[in-house]
Amino acid sequence: MKFFLGAVLLSGVVMTASAQRVNIDGAAQTFSVWSEQYFDELFHAQPSYGTSVGLHEYDTMLEDYSAAAVQKQVVKLHEWEKKFESIPAEGLDRDVAADREILLNSIRSQLLSLETIRMWEKNPDNYSSGITGSVFVIMSRNYAPVNTRLRAAVEREKLMPQVFVEARKNLKNPPKIYTEIALEQIDGLVSFFQNDVPTAFKDATDAQTKADFAKSNSAVIEALKSYGAWMKSDLLPRSNGDFRFGADTYRKKLQYDEMVDTPLDRLIEIDTANMRVNQAEFARIAHEVDPNKSPLDVLAELATIHPAPDKLLDAFRDSFNGQIAFIKAHKIITLPSDVRPVLEETPPFMRATTQASMDPPGPFETHSTTAFFNVTLPEPGWSKERVAEHMAAFNVGTIVSTSVHEAYPGHYTQFLWQNQFPSKIRKLVGANSNIEGWAHYCEQMMLDEGYGQPGFGAKDEREAKLIRLGQLQDALLRNARFVVGIKMHTAGMTTEEAEAFFVKEGYQSPSIAKMETKRGTSDATYLYYTLGKLQILKLREDVKKKRGTAFTLQGFHDDLMRQGFAPIKVIRKAMLNDDSPVL
Repeated sequence: MKFFLGAVLLSGVVMTASAQRVNIDGAAQTFSVWSEQYFDELFHAQPSYGTSVGLHEYDTMLEDYSAAAVQKQVVKLHEWEKKFESIPAEGLDRDVAADREILLNSIRSQLLSLETIRMWEKNPDNYSSGITGSVFVIMSRNYAPVNTRLRAAVEREKLMPQVFVEARKNLKNPPKIYTEIALEQIDGLVSFFQNDVPTAFKDATDAQTKADFAKSNSAVIEALKSYGAWMKSDLLPRSNGDFRFGADTYRKKLQYDEMVDTPLDRLIEIDTANMRVNQAEFARIAHEVDPNKSPLDVLAELATIHPAPDKLLDAFRDSFNGQIAFIKAHKIITLPSDVRPVLEETPPFMRATTQASMDPPGPFETHSTTAFFNVTLPEPGWSKERVAEHMAAFNVGTIVSTSVHEAYPGHYTQFLWQNQFPSKIRKLVGANSNIEGWAHYCEQMMLDEGYGQPGFGAKDEREAKLIRLGQLQDALLRNARFVVGIKMHTAGMTTEEAEAFFVKEGYQSPSIAKMETKRGTSDATYLYYTLGKLQILKLREDVKKKRGTAFTLQGFHDDLMRQGFAPIKVIRKAMLNDDSPVL
Protein backbone atom coordinates (compact mmCIF):
# COMPACT_ATOMS: atom_id res chain seq x y z
CA MET A 1 0.00 0.00 0.00
CA LYS A 2 1.05 3.59 -0.53
CA PHE A 3 1.18 5.79 2.50
CA PHE A 4 3.38 8.50 3.96
CA LEU A 5 5.97 7.75 6.63
CA GLY A 6 9.18 8.93 5.05
CA ALA A 7 11.17 12.12 5.08
CA VAL A 8 9.65 15.30 3.69
CA LEU A 9 10.97 18.71 2.78
CA LEU A 10 9.04 21.63 4.21
CA SER A 11 9.75 25.11 2.95
CA GLY A 12 8.29 28.59 3.16
CA VAL A 13 6.53 28.14 6.51
CA VAL A 14 6.39 31.33 8.57
CA MET A 15 6.23 30.69 12.31
CA THR A 16 7.56 32.14 15.52
CA ALA A 17 10.64 30.49 17.00
CA SER A 18 8.64 29.07 19.86
CA ALA A 19 4.94 28.56 19.20
CA GLN A 20 2.51 29.83 21.80
CA ARG A 21 -0.08 27.46 23.20
CA VAL A 22 -3.30 27.61 21.22
CA ASN A 23 -6.49 28.56 23.03
CA ILE A 24 -8.49 25.44 23.81
CA ASP A 25 -11.64 26.88 22.21
CA GLY A 26 -9.89 27.28 18.88
CA ALA A 27 -7.94 24.02 18.97
CA ALA A 28 -10.01 22.12 16.42
CA GLN A 29 -10.06 24.91 13.84
CA THR A 30 -6.35 25.59 14.31
CA PHE A 31 -5.47 21.93 13.87
CA SER A 32 -7.56 21.73 10.71
CA VAL A 33 -5.90 24.81 9.17
CA TRP A 34 -2.37 23.87 10.18
CA SER A 35 -2.64 20.26 9.05
CA GLU A 36 -3.78 21.46 5.60
CA GLN A 37 -0.80 23.84 5.48
CA TYR A 38 1.50 21.02 6.54
CA PHE A 39 0.39 18.77 3.69
CA ASP A 40 0.49 21.61 1.17
CA GLU A 41 4.14 22.14 2.12
CA LEU A 42 4.73 18.41 2.05
CA PHE A 43 3.58 17.97 -1.54
CA HIS A 44 5.51 20.98 -2.80
CA ALA A 45 8.67 19.64 -1.21
CA GLN A 46 8.08 15.95 -2.02
CA PRO A 47 6.48 16.21 -5.48
CA SER A 48 7.01 12.53 -6.31
CA TYR A 49 4.89 11.69 -3.31
CA GLY A 50 2.29 14.20 -4.52
CA THR A 51 2.16 12.40 -7.86
CA SER A 52 1.80 9.01 -6.16
CA VAL A 53 -1.25 10.09 -4.13
CA GLY A 54 -2.93 11.48 -7.25
CA LEU A 55 -2.08 15.19 -7.09
CA HIS A 56 -0.65 15.81 -10.54
CA GLU A 57 0.13 19.51 -10.26
CA TYR A 58 3.47 18.31 -8.83
CA ASP A 59 4.41 16.07 -11.74
CA THR A 60 7.03 18.37 -13.29
CA MET A 61 8.99 18.82 -10.03
CA LEU A 62 11.59 16.68 -8.24
CA GLU A 63 12.86 16.54 -4.66
CA ASP A 64 15.96 18.51 -3.65
CA TYR A 65 18.45 15.91 -2.38
CA SER A 66 21.10 18.40 -1.23
CA ALA A 67 22.49 18.50 2.31
CA ALA A 68 21.34 22.11 2.57
CA ALA A 69 17.77 21.01 1.80
CA VAL A 70 18.01 18.30 4.45
CA GLN A 71 19.15 20.80 7.06
CA LYS A 72 16.36 23.19 6.08
CA GLN A 73 13.93 20.33 6.36
CA VAL A 74 15.12 19.51 9.88
CA VAL A 75 14.56 23.12 10.98
CA LYS A 76 11.07 23.21 9.48
CA LEU A 77 10.09 19.87 11.00
CA HIS A 78 11.11 21.06 14.45
CA GLU A 79 8.95 24.15 13.89
CA TRP A 80 5.99 22.03 12.84
CA GLU A 81 6.50 19.82 15.88
CA LYS A 82 6.29 22.88 18.16
CA LYS A 83 3.20 24.15 16.37
CA PHE A 84 1.26 20.91 16.70
CA GLU A 85 2.44 20.45 20.29
CA SER A 86 0.97 23.87 21.06
CA ILE A 87 -2.53 22.64 20.19
CA PRO A 88 -4.14 21.24 23.37
CA ALA A 89 -5.36 17.69 22.83
CA GLU A 90 -8.14 18.30 25.37
CA GLY A 91 -9.62 20.83 22.96
CA LEU A 92 -10.11 18.17 20.28
CA ASP A 93 -12.59 15.33 20.03
CA ARG A 94 -11.19 11.81 20.32
CA ASP A 95 -10.57 11.11 16.64
CA VAL A 96 -8.99 14.49 15.93
CA ALA A 97 -6.83 14.22 19.06
CA ALA A 98 -5.66 10.86 17.71
CA ASP A 99 -4.88 12.46 14.35
CA ARG A 100 -2.79 15.10 16.15
CA GLU A 101 -0.82 12.35 17.88
CA ILE A 102 -0.37 10.44 14.61
CA LEU A 103 0.92 13.55 12.84
CA LEU A 104 3.28 14.45 15.68
CA ASN A 105 4.72 10.94 15.72
CA SER A 106 5.21 11.09 11.95
CA ILE A 107 7.14 14.35 12.30
CA ARG A 108 9.28 12.87 15.09
CA SER A 109 9.97 9.79 12.98
CA GLN A 110 11.16 11.98 10.13
CA LEU A 111 13.45 13.89 12.47
CA LEU A 112 14.82 10.61 13.83
CA SER A 113 15.52 9.47 10.28
CA LEU A 114 17.22 12.70 9.23
CA GLU A 115 19.16 13.57 12.37
CA THR A 116 20.02 10.15 13.82
CA ILE A 117 19.58 7.32 11.30
CA ARG A 118 20.79 9.55 8.43
CA MET A 119 20.12 7.30 5.44
CA TRP A 120 20.80 10.33 3.21
CA GLU A 121 24.45 9.98 4.28
CA LYS A 122 24.52 6.18 4.45
CA ASN A 123 22.45 4.58 1.70
CA PRO A 124 23.47 5.16 -1.94
CA ASP A 125 20.41 3.30 -3.22
CA ASN A 126 18.21 6.08 -1.83
CA TYR A 127 19.36 8.23 -4.74
CA SER A 128 19.30 5.76 -7.64
CA SER A 129 16.08 3.99 -6.67
CA GLY A 130 14.60 7.33 -5.56
CA ILE A 131 14.68 8.87 -9.02
CA THR A 132 13.43 5.62 -10.53
CA GLY A 133 10.33 5.75 -8.36
CA SER A 134 9.84 9.39 -9.33
CA VAL A 135 9.41 8.58 -13.02
CA PHE A 136 7.55 5.32 -12.38
CA VAL A 137 4.66 7.14 -10.69
CA ILE A 138 4.20 9.19 -13.88
CA MET A 139 4.44 6.31 -16.36
CA SER A 140 2.54 3.61 -14.46
CA ARG A 141 -0.95 5.12 -14.73
CA ASN A 142 -2.90 6.63 -17.62
CA TYR A 143 -4.23 9.51 -15.51
CA ALA A 144 -3.66 12.00 -18.37
CA PRO A 145 -2.97 11.87 -22.13
CA VAL A 146 0.36 10.26 -22.93
CA ASN A 147 1.83 13.49 -24.35
CA THR A 148 1.00 15.33 -21.13
CA ARG A 149 2.56 12.65 -18.96
CA LEU A 150 5.64 12.46 -21.17
CA ARG A 151 6.14 16.23 -20.86
CA ALA A 152 5.96 15.88 -17.07
CA ALA A 153 8.46 13.02 -17.18
CA VAL A 154 10.85 15.14 -19.26
CA GLU A 155 10.71 18.01 -16.78
CA ARG A 156 11.31 15.65 -13.86
CA GLU A 157 14.11 13.83 -15.69
CA LYS A 158 15.92 17.11 -16.39
CA LEU A 159 16.43 17.48 -12.63
CA MET A 160 17.74 13.94 -12.04
CA PRO A 161 21.44 14.23 -12.95
CA GLN A 162 21.86 16.81 -10.16
CA VAL A 163 20.67 14.17 -7.69
CA PHE A 164 23.88 12.22 -8.22
CA VAL A 165 25.99 15.35 -7.77
CA GLU A 166 24.39 15.68 -4.34
CA ALA A 167 24.79 11.95 -3.63
CA ARG A 168 28.55 12.17 -4.15
CA LYS A 169 28.68 15.06 -1.67
CA ASN A 170 26.35 13.52 0.91
CA LEU A 171 27.44 9.90 1.21
CA LYS A 172 29.78 9.47 4.15
CA ASN A 173 31.20 6.05 5.02
CA PRO A 174 28.11 3.97 4.23
CA PRO A 175 27.82 0.38 5.45
CA LYS A 176 29.44 -1.93 2.92
CA ILE A 177 26.23 -3.93 2.55
CA TYR A 178 24.30 -0.78 1.56
CA THR A 179 26.76 0.01 -1.23
CA GLU A 180 26.75 -3.62 -2.35
CA ILE A 181 22.94 -3.61 -2.57
CA ALA A 182 22.97 -0.32 -4.52
CA LEU A 183 25.48 -1.83 -6.96
CA GLU A 184 23.32 -4.95 -7.34
CA GLN A 185 20.38 -2.74 -8.25
CA ILE A 186 22.09 -0.27 -10.59
CA ASP A 187 22.11 -2.35 -13.80
CA GLY A 188 18.39 -3.01 -13.44
CA LEU A 189 17.73 0.69 -12.99
CA VAL A 190 19.78 1.57 -16.06
CA SER A 191 17.83 -1.05 -18.03
CA PHE A 192 14.59 0.43 -16.71
CA PHE A 193 15.41 3.86 -18.17
CA GLN A 194 16.77 2.31 -21.38
CA ASN A 195 13.78 0.06 -22.05
CA ASP A 196 10.79 0.44 -19.76
CA VAL A 197 10.44 4.20 -19.68
CA PRO A 198 10.53 4.60 -23.49
CA THR A 199 8.10 1.71 -23.87
CA ALA A 200 5.65 3.33 -21.46
CA PHE A 201 5.51 6.43 -23.65
CA LYS A 202 5.73 4.73 -27.06
CA ASP A 203 2.32 6.09 -28.11
CA ALA A 204 3.32 9.73 -27.63
CA THR A 205 2.88 11.83 -30.78
CA ASP A 206 4.24 15.28 -29.91
CA ALA A 207 7.49 15.53 -31.88
CA GLN A 208 9.13 18.20 -29.73
CA THR A 209 8.32 16.39 -26.49
CA LYS A 210 9.67 13.13 -27.90
CA ALA A 211 12.89 14.87 -28.93
CA ASP A 212 13.22 16.45 -25.49
CA PHE A 213 12.61 13.06 -23.90
CA ALA A 214 15.38 11.45 -25.93
CA LYS A 215 17.80 14.03 -24.48
CA SER A 216 16.58 13.95 -20.87
CA ASN A 217 16.34 10.16 -20.72
CA SER A 218 19.81 9.75 -22.21
CA ALA A 219 21.21 12.13 -19.59
CA VAL A 220 19.64 10.12 -16.78
CA ILE A 221 21.03 6.86 -18.17
CA GLU A 222 24.53 8.34 -18.34
CA ALA A 223 24.19 9.76 -14.83
CA LEU A 224 23.17 6.34 -13.49
CA LYS A 225 26.04 4.58 -15.27
CA SER A 226 28.50 7.14 -13.95
CA TYR A 227 27.07 6.78 -10.46
CA GLY A 228 27.46 3.00 -10.64
CA ALA A 229 31.08 3.30 -11.76
CA TRP A 230 31.76 5.81 -8.96
CA MET A 231 30.19 3.56 -6.35
CA LYS A 232 32.31 0.62 -7.48
CA SER A 233 35.65 2.43 -7.75
CA ASP A 234 35.34 5.13 -5.08
CA LEU A 235 32.53 4.53 -2.60
CA LEU A 236 32.72 0.76 -2.10
CA PRO A 237 36.39 0.68 -0.94
CA ARG A 238 35.58 3.27 1.74
CA SER A 239 32.21 1.81 2.79
CA ASN A 240 33.06 0.81 6.33
CA GLY A 241 30.07 2.19 8.24
CA ASP A 242 27.72 0.36 10.60
CA PHE A 243 24.12 -0.28 9.54
CA ARG A 244 22.94 -0.98 13.10
CA PHE A 245 20.44 1.46 14.55
CA GLY A 246 21.19 0.73 18.21
CA ALA A 247 18.63 0.03 20.93
CA ASP A 248 17.67 3.62 21.72
CA THR A 249 17.01 4.57 18.10
CA TYR A 250 15.21 1.28 17.47
CA ARG A 251 12.87 1.85 20.43
CA LYS A 252 12.13 5.40 19.29
CA LYS A 253 11.37 4.28 15.74
CA LEU A 254 8.89 1.69 17.04
CA GLN A 255 7.27 4.31 19.25
CA TYR A 256 6.96 6.93 16.52
CA ASP A 257 5.98 4.64 13.63
CA GLU A 258 3.84 2.04 15.40
CA MET A 259 3.04 3.59 18.82
CA VAL A 260 4.53 0.50 20.48
CA ASP A 261 6.64 1.00 23.60
CA THR A 262 6.91 -2.61 24.78
CA PRO A 263 10.52 -3.37 25.86
CA LEU A 264 12.54 -5.05 23.11
CA ASP A 265 13.35 -8.14 25.17
CA ARG A 266 9.65 -8.60 25.90
CA LEU A 267 8.84 -8.24 22.20
CA ILE A 268 11.32 -11.02 21.40
CA GLU A 269 9.69 -13.23 24.07
CA ILE A 270 6.24 -12.62 22.54
CA ASP A 271 7.39 -13.37 19.00
CA THR A 272 9.42 -16.43 20.02
CA ALA A 273 6.40 -17.91 21.78
CA ASN A 274 4.32 -17.38 18.64
CA MET A 275 7.10 -18.85 16.47
CA ARG A 276 7.21 -22.00 18.60
CA VAL A 277 3.44 -22.41 18.26
CA ASN A 278 3.73 -22.07 14.48
CA GLN A 279 6.61 -24.54 14.31
CA ALA A 280 4.72 -27.09 16.41
CA GLU A 281 1.64 -26.71 14.24
CA PHE A 282 3.76 -27.09 11.13
CA ALA A 283 5.24 -30.32 12.49
CA ARG A 284 1.79 -31.67 13.44
CA ILE A 285 0.26 -31.02 10.02
CA ALA A 286 3.36 -32.20 8.14
CA HIS A 287 3.13 -35.50 10.05
CA GLU A 288 -0.49 -35.83 8.90
CA VAL A 289 0.57 -35.21 5.30
CA ASP A 290 3.30 -37.87 5.44
CA PRO A 291 4.24 -39.54 8.75
CA ASN A 292 7.35 -41.03 7.12
CA LYS A 293 8.91 -37.66 6.31
CA SER A 294 10.37 -34.92 8.46
CA PRO A 295 8.59 -31.55 8.45
CA LEU A 296 11.35 -30.05 6.32
CA ASP A 297 11.09 -32.91 3.81
CA VAL A 298 7.36 -32.23 3.53
CA LEU A 299 8.21 -28.55 3.04
CA ALA A 300 10.57 -29.50 0.22
CA GLU A 301 7.75 -31.48 -1.40
CA LEU A 302 5.39 -28.53 -1.01
CA ALA A 303 7.87 -26.33 -2.90
CA THR A 304 7.42 -28.52 -5.99
CA ILE A 305 3.62 -28.27 -6.10
CA HIS A 306 2.96 -25.12 -8.11
CA PRO A 307 1.42 -24.05 -11.43
CA ALA A 308 3.46 -23.87 -14.60
CA PRO A 309 5.02 -20.39 -14.91
CA ASP A 310 2.74 -19.45 -17.82
CA LYS A 311 -0.31 -20.38 -15.72
CA LEU A 312 0.70 -18.41 -12.62
CA LEU A 313 -1.36 -15.29 -13.35
CA ASP A 314 -4.37 -17.49 -14.10
CA ALA A 315 -3.93 -19.27 -10.76
CA PHE A 316 -4.11 -15.96 -8.90
CA ARG A 317 -7.02 -14.76 -11.01
CA ASP A 318 -8.93 -17.95 -10.28
CA SER A 319 -8.26 -17.59 -6.56
CA PHE A 320 -10.21 -14.32 -6.48
CA ASN A 321 -13.46 -16.09 -7.29
CA GLY A 322 -13.27 -18.43 -4.33
CA GLN A 323 -12.07 -15.77 -1.91
CA ILE A 324 -14.81 -13.28 -2.79
CA ALA A 325 -17.49 -15.97 -2.57
CA PHE A 326 -16.17 -17.17 0.78
CA ILE A 327 -15.95 -13.66 2.23
CA LYS A 328 -19.53 -12.91 1.28
CA ALA A 329 -20.95 -16.29 2.32
CA HIS A 330 -19.20 -16.31 5.70
CA LYS A 331 -19.64 -12.60 6.40
CA ILE A 332 -15.92 -11.96 6.86
CA ILE A 333 -15.87 -8.27 5.90
CA THR A 334 -17.92 -5.89 3.78
CA LEU A 335 -16.46 -5.46 0.28
CA PRO A 336 -17.32 -1.88 -0.75
CA SER A 337 -16.94 -2.59 -4.47
CA ASP A 338 -17.21 -5.47 -6.92
CA VAL A 339 -14.38 -4.06 -9.08
CA ARG A 340 -11.36 -6.37 -9.02
CA PRO A 341 -7.65 -5.56 -9.29
CA VAL A 342 -5.95 -6.13 -12.62
CA LEU A 343 -3.37 -8.93 -12.59
CA GLU A 344 -0.18 -8.17 -14.48
CA GLU A 345 3.49 -9.07 -14.55
CA THR A 346 5.65 -7.08 -12.13
CA PRO A 347 7.34 -4.08 -13.81
CA PRO A 348 10.91 -5.05 -14.74
CA PHE A 349 12.74 -2.73 -12.36
CA MET A 350 10.88 -4.22 -9.38
CA ARG A 351 11.41 -7.88 -10.24
CA ALA A 352 14.71 -8.34 -8.43
CA THR A 353 13.20 -7.54 -5.03
CA THR A 354 9.46 -8.22 -5.33
CA GLN A 355 7.61 -11.50 -5.81
CA ALA A 356 4.10 -10.06 -5.62
CA SER A 357 2.66 -6.67 -4.73
CA MET A 358 -0.52 -4.61 -4.79
CA ASP A 359 -0.31 -1.21 -6.50
CA PRO A 360 -3.51 0.73 -5.81
CA PRO A 361 -4.09 4.31 -6.99
CA GLY A 362 -3.44 7.12 -4.55
CA PRO A 363 -6.27 8.40 -2.36
CA PHE A 364 -6.73 11.54 -4.49
CA GLU A 365 -6.43 9.91 -7.91
CA THR A 366 -9.54 10.64 -9.97
CA HIS A 367 -8.69 9.61 -13.54
CA SER A 368 -6.84 6.29 -13.23
CA THR A 369 -8.46 4.30 -10.46
CA THR A 370 -7.39 0.78 -11.39
CA ALA A 371 -5.42 -1.22 -8.83
CA PHE A 372 -2.74 -3.56 -10.17
CA PHE A 373 -1.79 -6.90 -8.61
CA ASN A 374 1.79 -7.47 -9.75
CA VAL A 375 3.26 -10.98 -9.90
CA THR A 376 6.88 -11.68 -10.82
CA LEU A 377 7.27 -14.44 -13.42
CA PRO A 378 10.52 -16.30 -14.21
CA GLU A 379 12.71 -14.53 -16.75
CA PRO A 380 13.42 -16.07 -20.17
CA GLY A 381 16.83 -17.68 -20.15
CA TRP A 382 16.79 -18.69 -16.50
CA SER A 383 18.13 -22.15 -15.71
CA LYS A 384 15.69 -24.90 -14.69
CA GLU A 385 17.08 -24.73 -11.17
CA ARG A 386 16.48 -20.99 -10.87
CA VAL A 387 12.96 -21.30 -12.28
CA ALA A 388 12.19 -24.08 -9.78
CA GLU A 389 13.50 -21.99 -6.88
CA HIS A 390 11.45 -18.99 -8.00
CA MET A 391 8.26 -21.00 -8.47
CA ALA A 392 8.66 -22.63 -5.04
CA ALA A 393 7.51 -19.26 -3.65
CA PHE A 394 4.24 -19.78 -5.55
CA ASN A 395 3.34 -23.24 -4.31
CA VAL A 396 -0.21 -24.35 -3.64
CA GLY A 397 -0.02 -22.95 -0.11
CA THR A 398 1.71 -19.66 -0.68
CA ILE A 399 -0.47 -18.77 -3.67
CA VAL A 400 -3.40 -18.73 -1.25
CA SER A 401 -1.49 -16.76 1.38
CA THR A 402 -0.18 -14.28 -1.18
CA SER A 403 -3.56 -13.75 -2.82
CA VAL A 404 -5.27 -13.30 0.54
CA HIS A 405 -2.50 -10.94 1.70
CA GLU A 406 -2.44 -8.74 -1.39
CA ALA A 407 -6.07 -8.82 -2.49
CA TYR A 408 -8.98 -10.44 -0.61
CA PRO A 409 -9.37 -9.45 2.15
CA GLY A 410 -5.87 -7.95 2.46
CA HIS A 411 -4.38 -4.83 0.89
CA TYR A 412 -6.84 -4.44 -1.97
CA THR A 413 -9.75 -4.58 0.45
CA GLN A 414 -8.03 -1.91 2.57
CA PHE A 415 -7.88 0.23 -0.56
CA LEU A 416 -11.60 -0.32 -1.24
CA TRP A 417 -12.35 1.11 2.22
CA GLN A 418 -10.15 4.17 1.68
CA ASN A 419 -12.98 6.58 0.86
CA GLN A 420 -14.52 5.86 4.27
CA PHE A 421 -11.39 6.70 6.28
CA PRO A 422 -12.26 9.47 8.75
CA SER A 423 -9.64 12.06 7.76
CA LYS A 424 -6.98 13.12 5.30
CA ILE A 425 -4.36 12.19 7.90
CA ARG A 426 -5.66 8.62 8.13
CA LYS A 427 -5.26 8.32 4.34
CA LEU A 428 -1.77 9.79 4.14
CA VAL A 429 0.01 8.75 7.34
CA GLY A 430 0.04 5.04 8.12
CA ALA A 431 1.42 2.49 10.53
CA ASN A 432 2.94 -0.60 8.93
CA SER A 433 1.72 -2.69 11.86
CA ASN A 434 -1.78 -1.79 10.70
CA ILE A 435 -1.25 -2.03 6.94
CA GLU A 436 0.98 -5.11 6.77
CA GLY A 437 -0.32 -6.45 10.07
CA TRP A 438 -3.84 -6.60 8.64
CA ALA A 439 -2.74 -8.39 5.47
CA HIS A 440 -0.68 -10.90 7.46
CA TYR A 441 -3.53 -11.40 9.95
CA CYS A 442 -5.85 -12.18 7.03
CA GLU A 443 -3.62 -15.07 5.89
CA GLN A 444 -4.28 -16.88 9.18
CA MET A 445 -7.80 -15.61 9.82
CA MET A 446 -9.19 -16.79 6.48
CA LEU A 447 -7.94 -20.36 7.04
CA ASP A 448 -9.14 -20.31 10.64
CA GLU A 449 -12.59 -19.41 9.35
CA GLY A 450 -12.61 -22.34 6.91
CA TYR A 451 -11.18 -21.03 3.67
CA GLY A 452 -8.67 -23.43 2.10
CA GLN A 453 -10.76 -26.47 2.98
CA PRO A 454 -12.27 -28.88 0.42
CA GLY A 455 -14.93 -26.94 -1.46
CA PHE A 456 -13.45 -23.60 -0.40
CA GLY A 457 -10.12 -23.28 -2.25
CA ALA A 458 -8.80 -26.86 -1.87
CA LYS A 459 -9.64 -29.87 -3.97
CA ASP A 460 -9.16 -32.41 -1.14
CA GLU A 461 -7.98 -32.85 2.46
CA ARG A 462 -4.34 -33.28 1.46
CA GLU A 463 -4.32 -30.01 -0.45
CA ALA A 464 -6.04 -28.31 2.48
CA LYS A 465 -3.17 -29.40 4.73
CA LEU A 466 -0.60 -28.19 2.22
CA ILE A 467 -2.34 -24.80 2.07
CA ARG A 468 -2.08 -24.52 5.86
CA LEU A 469 1.60 -25.47 5.68
CA GLY A 470 2.15 -22.67 3.16
CA GLN A 471 0.46 -20.19 5.49
CA LEU A 472 2.58 -21.37 8.41
CA GLN A 473 5.79 -21.08 6.38
CA ASP A 474 4.87 -17.48 5.58
CA ALA A 475 4.12 -16.88 9.26
CA LEU A 476 7.51 -18.33 10.23
CA LEU A 477 9.24 -16.05 7.73
CA ARG A 478 7.62 -13.06 9.50
CA ASN A 479 8.50 -14.53 12.93
CA ALA A 480 12.13 -14.71 11.82
CA ARG A 481 12.10 -11.12 10.54
CA PHE A 482 10.86 -10.04 13.96
CA VAL A 483 13.83 -11.53 15.84
CA VAL A 484 16.44 -10.74 13.20
CA GLY A 485 15.41 -7.09 12.92
CA ILE A 486 15.74 -6.48 16.65
CA LYS A 487 18.85 -8.58 17.21
CA MET A 488 20.83 -7.35 14.19
CA HIS A 489 20.22 -3.72 15.12
CA THR A 490 20.39 -3.90 18.91
CA ALA A 491 22.09 -7.10 20.07
CA GLY A 492 25.05 -7.69 17.75
CA MET A 493 23.60 -10.48 15.59
CA THR A 494 25.79 -10.80 12.49
CA THR A 495 24.41 -11.09 8.97
CA GLU A 496 25.70 -14.68 8.85
CA GLU A 497 23.82 -15.49 12.06
CA ALA A 498 20.73 -13.79 10.66
CA GLU A 499 20.82 -15.90 7.49
CA ALA A 500 21.19 -19.06 9.57
CA PHE A 501 18.23 -18.00 11.71
CA PHE A 502 15.98 -17.58 8.66
CA VAL A 503 16.92 -21.08 7.48
CA LYS A 504 16.67 -22.88 10.82
CA GLU A 505 13.79 -21.08 12.53
CA GLY A 506 12.00 -19.48 9.59
CA TYR A 507 12.08 -22.55 7.29
CA GLN A 508 13.44 -20.49 4.38
CA SER A 509 15.89 -21.43 1.63
CA PRO A 510 19.45 -20.06 1.85
CA SER A 511 18.81 -17.67 -1.06
CA ILE A 512 15.66 -16.26 0.55
CA ALA A 513 17.52 -16.04 3.87
CA LYS A 514 20.24 -13.93 2.24
CA MET A 515 17.71 -11.62 0.58
CA GLU A 516 15.72 -11.21 3.82
CA THR A 517 18.86 -10.43 5.80
CA LYS A 518 19.88 -7.75 3.30
CA ARG A 519 16.45 -6.19 3.60
CA GLY A 520 16.69 -6.16 7.38
CA THR A 521 19.87 -4.11 7.40
CA SER A 522 17.88 -1.05 6.28
CA ASP A 523 14.23 -2.03 6.95
CA ALA A 524 15.10 -2.48 10.61
CA THR A 525 11.54 -2.66 11.97
CA TYR A 526 10.20 -5.22 9.54
CA LEU A 527 8.84 -7.01 12.57
CA TYR A 528 5.64 -5.04 11.85
CA TYR A 529 3.96 -7.97 10.04
CA THR A 530 3.79 -10.25 13.08
CA LEU A 531 3.64 -7.30 15.48
CA GLY A 532 0.50 -6.05 13.77
CA LYS A 533 -1.08 -9.47 13.43
CA LEU A 534 -0.68 -10.19 17.13
CA GLN A 535 -2.07 -6.77 18.05
CA ILE A 536 -5.13 -7.32 15.85
CA LEU A 537 -5.72 -10.79 17.31
CA LYS A 538 -5.58 -9.36 20.85
CA LEU A 539 -7.84 -6.47 19.88
CA ARG A 540 -10.35 -8.91 18.39
CA GLU A 541 -10.47 -10.97 21.58
CA ASP A 542 -10.86 -7.88 23.75
CA VAL A 543 -13.63 -6.47 21.56
CA LYS A 544 -15.34 -9.88 21.58
CA LYS A 545 -15.31 -9.90 25.40
CA LYS A 546 -16.75 -6.40 25.53
CA ARG A 547 -19.48 -6.95 22.93
CA GLY A 548 -20.43 -10.45 24.03
CA THR A 549 -23.26 -11.93 21.98
CA ALA A 550 -23.41 -8.75 19.87
CA PHE A 551 -19.93 -9.47 18.46
CA THR A 552 -19.65 -10.45 14.80
CA LEU A 553 -16.46 -10.95 12.83
CA GLN A 554 -17.71 -8.81 9.97
CA GLY A 555 -18.69 -6.03 12.37
CA PHE A 556 -15.24 -6.12 13.97
CA HIS A 557 -13.41 -6.06 10.64
CA ASP A 558 -15.61 -3.28 9.26
CA ASP A 559 -15.00 -1.16 12.36
CA LEU A 560 -11.27 -1.81 12.05
CA MET A 561 -11.25 -0.70 8.41
CA ARG A 562 -13.14 2.52 9.19
CA GLN A 563 -10.26 3.71 11.36
CA GLY A 564 -7.90 3.99 8.39
CA PHE A 565 -4.19 3.28 8.60
CA ALA A 566 -3.86 4.38 12.24
CA PRO A 567 -1.65 2.50 14.72
CA ILE A 568 -3.52 -0.26 16.54
CA LYS A 569 -3.13 1.66 19.80
CA VAL A 570 -5.32 4.42 18.34
CA ILE A 571 -7.85 1.89 17.09
CA ARG A 572 -7.99 0.20 20.50
CA LYS A 573 -8.88 3.56 22.03
CA ALA A 574 -11.63 4.09 19.48
CA MET A 575 -13.13 0.59 19.74
CA LEU A 576 -12.63 -0.12 23.45
CA ASN A 577 -12.37 3.38 24.93
CA ASP A 578 -9.42 2.39 27.08
CA ASP A 579 -5.64 2.45 27.06
CA SER A 580 -5.06 -1.25 27.71
CA PRO A 581 -1.80 -2.77 26.39
CA VAL A 582 -1.61 -3.43 22.65
CA LEU A 583 0.10 -6.81 23.22
